[in-house]
Formats: sequence, C-alpha cells, structure tokens
Amino acid sequence: MNGKSPYIRMRDVSRVYDELNIGIIITNGQGIIIWGNRYYSKLAQFDIRTYFGRDVREISQREDVSLPTESYMIDTVLKTRQSQTEVVRYRTTDYVLTTGIPIFNENQEIDFVIYSITNYSELMNLQEAVSKSAMQALALETHLRNIQIDQNIGKDIILSDRQMFNIYGKALRLAPTSVSVMLTGESGTGKDVLAKFIHQSSLRKDENFIHVNMATIPPALFESELFGYAPGSFTGAAKNGKNGLIQLANNGTLFLDEIGELPLDIQAKLLQVIQNKEIRAIGALEATPVDFRIICATNRDLLQMVKDHEFRLDLYYRLNTIELSLPPLRQRPTDIPLLATFFLNRYNRQNRCKKHLSSDVLHLFSRYSWPGNVRELQHTIESLVVLCPTDTITPDQLPEDITGGHPDDPLAAPGGLESMTLKESVALLETRMIRAALDTTESAVQAARKLGIDASTLSKKRKRYGL
Repeated sequence: MNGKSPYIRMRDVSRVYDELNIGIIITNGQGIIIWGNRYYSKLAQFDIRTYFGRDVREISQREDVSLPTESYMIDTVLKTRQSQTEVVRYRTTDYVLTTGIPIFNENQEIDFVIYSITNYSELMNLQEAVSKSAMQALALETHLRNIQIDQNIGKDIILSDRQMFNIYGKALRLAPTSVSVMLTGESGTGKDVLAKFIHQSSLRKDENFIHVNMATIPPALFESELFGYAPGSFTGAAKNGKNGLIQLANNGTLFLDEIGELPLDIQAKLLQVIQNKEIRAIGALEATPVDFRIICATNRDLLQMVKDHEFRLDLYYRLNTIELSLPPLRQRPTDIPLLATFFLNRYNRQNRCKKHLSSDVLHLFSRYSWPGNVRELQHTIESLVVLCPTDTITPDQLPEDITGGHPDDPLAAPGGLESMTLKESVALLETRMIRAALDTTESAVQAARKLGIDASTLSKKRKRYGL
C-alpha cells in the first residue's frame, strides 16, 4: 500500500470531468447552474464558469444558441420528471446532442439535473469514417465470400449470372445453421442442385441426403414411405417392417421436393415430427427421436394454397424460415452458353462423340425463353448429341420451338389450318400442348394436372402420338 486513500475527493472528480470529451452541466432542482466542465466551454465557445449560480435558461436565451423548440429543456424535465434529448446548434455551426437527466432524492424530489452534451457533428463525421471502413470491409468480405463460393461449388454447378451467384452466396452462409430452407422457382431451375449444395456445405455433409420427390409418390403410399411402418402393421407389409424416408435422414438432410403435393393429413403428421423431433411409424407403439435438417422446394404458390385451405399455415411457417427464389433461365442469359457447353461436353463423353454447337445455334439458344428452364436445355442438348448426323449442330437440327417455326411446319405452310382436316389440326395442337407440358413439369402427373386431364388419359395420348 502506498498510504493514499482509496476514495476520490470532490475536487478531483471535477478535475476528471474536465478531461472528458463530453460536455457536462449540473443544475439544482430549480435549474440554477452549479457546475460545468471545460469541454462544454470549448464546445460552446464561452466560459461556462461565468454562468455558475445563474439560471440555465439564460444559456438558451443567447443569440448564438438555436433551440429546436420554444420551450426550455429544464422546464420539460421538471414537468415530466423524465430524461429529455434535443439537438441544439451553437455559434460553431456544430449540432450538439443535449440530454437532460433528473436526479431524485430519497423523497423522489428532483435534487439535480445533469446535462450531457455531445458534439453531434463530430459523431456524424466519425460515423462517415466508420461507414467508409465498413464499406471497405464489406467489399473485402464479398471478395472472400466469392472465393469461398468458388471453392465450395462443385464442377457440376455452372454459375455466371450475378443473381445466381448471390443466391449461392446466401446458401453458403446459411448452410452451417440448422434453419429450414424453402427453395422456390419454376420447374427445372435447379432447386435440387441448390439443395444438395446446401447439404454438402453444412455440418451434416457426411450424413445422408435424402431427396424425396412428392410428385412421384402415389397418395396412398405417402404415410408409409415418409414415416415407415412396424412389422405386421397391415396386410402386405414387409415382415421386418420398414424405415421411413424421414428416419433415413436422421442426422442428415431431408429434401422434400414438390412439397405442395403433400396431402393435408400428411402435412399434420409432418408438422408433428418437426415440432417434437420424433417420428412414430405406422403400427409402432413408441416414437423414435429424429434429428434432421429440412429443405423444401416447390414451383407452386404455397401462400395461395394456404388461402385455398390446401396447405397448412403453421407448416408453411415452419418450413419457410428462409426462402431462396431461383430465377428462370430466361432471366440468366449469361448462363445459357455455359450450361449448353457443359451439357454438350457431358453427353459427348457419354456417347463418345465430338459434337459442337454452331454460333447460330448459341444465338438461337440465347433468344429462346426456355419454359422448361435448365432441364429443358439439358434434354435438348442430349437429344441433339444423340440424333445429329454431323459433328456440327446447326439451326436446322433444332426443335421448331427454339427456331421460332420451320418451313415444313404445317401451320406455316400455305393455307395453314385451312389445308388440314379437323382431326389433323386437333392432333397437332394436342401434340404441342402435351410436349410443352412435359417439358415444363417434373412428372407426368403434374403434366396431366397442367393440361386439365387425368394421368391415364395423358398416358394414352402419349402412346398415340409417340411422345
């Protein structure tokens, strides 16, 4: 011990307050100034000591002090018995942030009012400097994130479009978390590829990734496929029972593709599994704990389905913690030639070919709207590689939808429909509508629904027209 008192003396308190970079004025309960520090004098450019023992309102009455209102802050503080903050302007043209704080005694009477005064202009300048630093940091962060995306994206993911790059950047940031993700967008935009990317970038990457396409499961089998069943649960059940797809995703990722196809009764059971983190198979006496990350995808308007009472609102919010919407291929023109080349190389390797696309073909590709998106482009390239008789793929070998019509198109020929019988024109229209529906949906069931017919009728028509 050096023998000095551990307590600070009042005159030393004043000396410490004088060194603060915040102005301080102290008044009694009637607004008479008791003390003020040196920084306030510097800020206001007059000596606060000349006002000791005087009414604080006199400062507000100075010509070089501009108040935001006609009332004095001291009166508002004494009346409301609460802290008040205002922006005051002094002769320096600086804006000053002033806060009056009442100090109460044991009888809840105001003994003192403390004014703290901060140079708001200095704060704004500091904020601007911090903002510039933040912008530089953000630019650096974006650059590093882009490098990270490039390192995480596999060779089967082709990205050039800035919007898609940003989507994959968001996916990379949320991947390590456990939040549920909803992937939306037209059919064929690559929602399944993005879902797998999230899984492979997550902490669960070494566990199962279970992809369940709801559109391919018959309604009668939804429950047994998703939740499984115990031995002897029903006639025809496997002797040893069966684990459901949800249980297979334990510790991994469950990707529910076309979630809008899930029936309402199964929606309720899925919601229970998500809430309770346990699953009860059909016929099982006890529930089994499960832990999985859920990713869903749909090309339907789930909120409209909620309004139409076709989808549960509580399940919608459980599944849609974060939504990533993939743009259609027609809005990503820079990706089209890259994707076309990627698929061309893939099918050249598979078929031991050396086909290449002419510049005219790539030009037509960039102009086409691709209603079936990436999936349609992929199927188009595959068929061209297989069917094209020469190594160079030229416009005359493209489907008429892409070329915008062909000279031997019956509708483009002289006479058009007038030269065709009713049966021939109906067959032509049905063929085109069925082909378009199949190209823009993920299953025959969805295509039939889009056409307004049942699946069996669609099957018969496909056989009739060779589709």
